[in-house]
Amino acid sequence: MLTDIDLQKAILNNIPDQAWLMDRDSRYILVNEAFVTACGLTETNILGKTPIEVWPAHWGREYMKTDAQVVSSGQRMRYEEWRQGPGGQARWFDIIKTPLRDTQGLVVGTVGISRDVTDHKQMKQELRDLSAYLQSVREEERTHLSRELHDELGQSLSALQLGLGVMEAQLPVGSAAWVGHMDTLKALTNETLSSIKRIASDLRPPLLDDLGLESAMEWLLVGFSKRTGLVHTLQLPSSPLQYDHDASTTLFRILQEALTNVSRHGQATRVNVALVERDDAIILHIADDGRGMDATTLPHQKSLGLIGMRERCVLLGGQLAIVSLPGQGTQIEARIPK
Repeated sequence: MLTDIDLQKAILNNIPDQAWLMDRDSRYILVNEAFVTACGLTETNILGKTPIEVWPAHWGREYMKTDAQVVSSGQRMRYEEWRQGPGGQARWFDIIKTPLRDTQGLVVGTVGISRDVTDHKQMKQELRDLSAYLQSVREEERTHLSRELHDELGQSLSALQLGLGVMEAQLPVGSAAWVGHMDTLKALTNETLSSIKRIASDLRPPLLDDLGLESAMEWLLVGFSKRTGLVHTLQLPSSPLQYDHDASTTLFRILQEALTNVSRHGQATRVNVALVERDDAIILHIADDGRGMDATTLPHQKSLGLIGMRERCVLLGGQLAIVSLPGQGTQIEARIPK
């Protein structure tokens, strides 16, 4: 038959976080396996000891101080701390300490739980950084669009207005000067229409909605090669694939962001793109022969671009894999489930 201690220990060991029971004097009575692993000591060398004897002195003093506060106040305490994890790296922990009472309601000790929240805090920071990055990208796009509308369309329309005014006020209808002026205005009108189409295509290419992802990818790569001089290859399925609107947009934007990274950071001469269909997924593979990168020293703006690509995949239940080493180029694979 299980004793109370055995039962308490079994309960503690089913908690994935570090958990422990202490007496009023901050001596460990029970600890779970996660706690033993974090300490790096055997259970025998922990039980009956105080935090100062188990942890580094500065942590131990802080633990005994908070234990005493819980015992004296009889109130639950929650706080965050950072300390070295099992591998020696800095980790953040969420600590909860609760008074342990006897049948008369007197505080006889404390029970505590320590949860590693490093990944959670890192994810929150990445989301904040990503939000700020996306905001800056939106502002950059708005500034670019505003400049193009003012510089190209504004000037063209002003010239048209001026030319029409001259024709109306000064030139006889049908004269050689009138005909020449009309030809100039027609050419300017065509240039204005071309600028409108180009700006609209940059915002969202009509090909993506009208002819599908494959045609939009081909259009994007042809334009990319013309602007940068980089050689590209594009491998497409033999028969058109079926996508929903979100999947085609996601894959197109991932390719767009990847090409931006190649042109800005990659120092590549060639980029190879393949769209492949599998039984359970559609895969976009992008590889360049550039300088590659070290993920541990990735430039902040570029890392946020990669996070943005990954988030697009995750929203559709997909995955993004990045393989890159300095001097060996970069490979990106986006997998979107069907």
